[in-house]
Amino acid sequence: MAEDSDLEKTEEPTSRRIEQAREQGQVPHSRELGTFLVLMVAGASFWMMGSWFMQRSVAIIQKGFTVEPQYMREPALMLPRLAEVSGDALFVFSPLLALLLAAAVLPPFFLNAWVFAPKAMMPDLKRINPIAGMGRLLSWNSLMELLKAVLKAVLVGGVAVLLIWRERDEIFGLLAEPLEAALAHAGNLVSFSFLILVATLAIVVAADVPFQLWQYFDKLKMTKEEVKQEMKEMMGDPHVKGRIRSLQMQAARKRMMAAVPKADVVVTNPSHYAVALTYQAGMSAPKVVAKGVGAVALKIREVAAEHAVPIMEAPPLARALYKHAELDGEIPGALYNAVAEVLAYVYQLANWRQVGGGYPVPPRDLPVPPELVPEAS
Repeated sequence: MAEDSDLEKTEEPTSRRIEQAREQGQVPHSRELGTFLVLMVAGASFWMMGSWFMQRSVAIIQKGFTVEPQYMREPALMLPRLAEVSGDALFVFSPLLALLLAAAVLPPFFLNAWVFAPKAMMPDLKRINPIAGMGRLLSWNSLMELLKAVLKAVLVGGVAVLLIWRERDEIFGLLAEPLEAALAHAGNLVSFSFLILVATLAIVVAADVPFQLWQYFDKLKMTKEEVKQEMKEMMGDPHVKGRIRSLQMQAARKRMMAAVPKADVVVTNPSHYAVALTYQAGMSAPKVVAKGVGAVALKIREVAAEHAVPIMEAPPLARALYKHAELDGEIPGALYNAVAEVLAYVYQLANWRQVGGGYPVPPRDLPVPPELVPEAS
């Protein structure tokens, strides 16, 4: 039973699984959403600019069917005439074409499905397999598409009948209006009716978009074994581990170096070890804000020198602090006296720089317990 449960796709897809699917061109998509947006934009455009479209169209048609005598005598002028009329028509309908293009491009953005996947354009013989095609025709997805088609037909057909019945008086009244007024009135009437019909598709879209998202993520679900295998591949790759450790060390080093200018003193060994300490009112004990050996120690010394942070050579204390004090942690209680003498010297040095007087004497033979001092390396 446990083996069967491990083979069932019950786990939500990981971010890596979703990214791999996107690379293959597998993204959620809703035809109903795209159709709805295009039709809605078209209907709204005709509703707001229907009269202008009608008037300009009539003017273009009149211009096209008006044949002047010079065109009859010189047939070569007919082609430029045709180009001129076509340009006028393109200019009139260019706003509508631009809006329709934008509406056709927008749906993937709403579903976070905008992706460029060259792999999806590669030829695949499985796509033209007749057996697989029959399977798709009899699939659950095909059944849902059939149900959506029936729902759309019922909705649109029912609303169309109601609209025609509601506007029957205006429709018959068009016969009594002048031609230009009737065309403008008909354009507004058709645009309004078209918008109402398209608005009914919002019901289909509201049901289709969640279903498409659910179906997409359901297809990408993973078995427990697949999740375990993916974690092993990601965490077991020595390159990935090394990269993670490297990034972590770089981030920690940046934070540490940023804290050095705020330190009160840097204790060194003199160059192999470096530990930066700080103490402020309210602290229960001095705190280690940076520490390192080798190249890191040299960098701490450089940053401290650039920002006039006092540097004091105390090899036993430096080694003991590096060994037994945690970064961003308080120093061990056994080192309180030694660090107190160092901080006292630092404060005396700061006072001498301000008011002068006798130069303070650096402390010697700091009281560092021998058991806390590791062997020098």
